[in-house]
Amino acid sequence: MVVSCPTVRKEGMEVVYPRCCGLDVHKRTVVACLIVPGADGQSHREIRTFETLTDDLLQLADWLSEQGVTHVAMEATGVYWKPVWNLLEGDTLTLLLVNAHHIKAVPGRKTDVRDCEWGPEGTPDLLRHGLPRGSYVPDRLQRELRELTRYRTSLIRERSTEVNRLQKTLKGANITLVAVASNMMGKSGWEILAELAAESGTDLGRFPSADHLASWVGMVPGNNESAGKRRSGAARKGDPWLRVALVQAAHAAGRTKDTYLRAQDRRLAARRGKKKAAVAVGHAILVIAYHLLTHQINYQDLGPHYFAERDREGVKRRLVRRLEDLGYAVTVTPAPVAA
Repeated sequence: MVVSCPTVRKEGMEVVYPRCCGLDVHKRTVVACLIVPGADGQSHREIRTFETLTDDLLQLADWLSEQGVTHVAMEATGVYWKPVWNLLEGDTLTLLLVNAHHIKAVPGRKTDVRDCEWGPEGTPDLLRHGLPRGSYVPDRLQRELRELTRYRTSLIRERSTEVNRLQKTLKGANITLVAVASNMMGKSGWEILAELAAESGTDLGRFPSADHLASWVGMVPGNNESAGKRRSGAARKGDPWLRVALVQAAHAAGRTKDTYLRAQDRRLAARRGKKKAAVAVGHAILVIAYHLLTHQINYQDLGPHYFAERDREGVKRRLVRRLEDLGYAVTVTPAPVAA
């Protein structure tokens, strides 16, 4: 797209860079205004708009190279200039990152100059006379190193914030861990934290049964019965923190292989949907945890075939019925037991 725009006249000023371009960088587009000498000795101006995708920015670089542009100036607008700079940076182009306040304060510039003289149209007029001052931009290696160090610093700050939040939470629970551990996040501190009570605590004697614990957490179906008929009801409200943790654990268990919880998740999700299956598997995890903590025993997985082995005849009938519905005559013969 070629657009004409009045040229900013700089009477008596020497042209330093005859082939230059100004870029107005936005979030989705880059407007480029190019000035090169024409065949008649007058400056030729052309404006094009490019998107900020990589392919489009490479087209911008090719266009500047074809026109023999030597200097490109762009305004320092947030972080939008960075991908443009990264793709244009090289040996053939001299890039200038310009502060807008510096542009408006160049010598001889009036405050009532038309808007067309600023932005991508006015920047090359100033650039070709060598007026804009480029901001300091380190080389690529230095920029990458700086990004890494800045990211590390932000992670350290986030870690310090979380440590302070943990210390505040423990203090609110009358646990002054810093009084007995010099480093709360050291080995000794972690061992002490591993032994503290969470949502329900490790002493589950206050709950007569696993069903009482599940009811307290809210991992049970709602009680919706009328006229002797039990209707489907949403799960009752309980401890929201433990409930969320159990649902997350249920989703993770549903992605395991060859486990009882995986088989339960697939079995229920096919009939009731993923969300209800997650609540049911979370309930199973809570019941398992109750028995492990109450009886002080280790967990033993029942295996992925537990439900099929529990009702072998029922599974056989359902599979035979499905084959008969497809038009097959089925005879089931037990396989010989391996020696």
